[in-house]
Amino acid sequence: SIITIVAMIVSIAMLSWAMRTLPVGTAYAVWTGIGAVGAAITGILLLGESASPARLLSLGLIVAGIIGLKLSTH
Repeated sequence: SIITIVAMIVSIAMLSWAMRTLPVGTAYAVWTGIGAVGAAITGILLLGESASPARLLSLGLIVAGIIGLKLSTH
């Protein structure tokens, strides 16, 4: 759908923007992590997927990893 195409274009544009200030490996890892967390949250909120404590903890660990990557980048 048009929403998917727009979201993909915005996503790639934001990756390109992030790569101006972050190393490629960090930028790609952050981009991938945000996509994974976003997909899981969308599944929970819109598709009725399980929001078990283990799943939420796992998502939190991904977010913590993203923050750690950003903070450790010089």
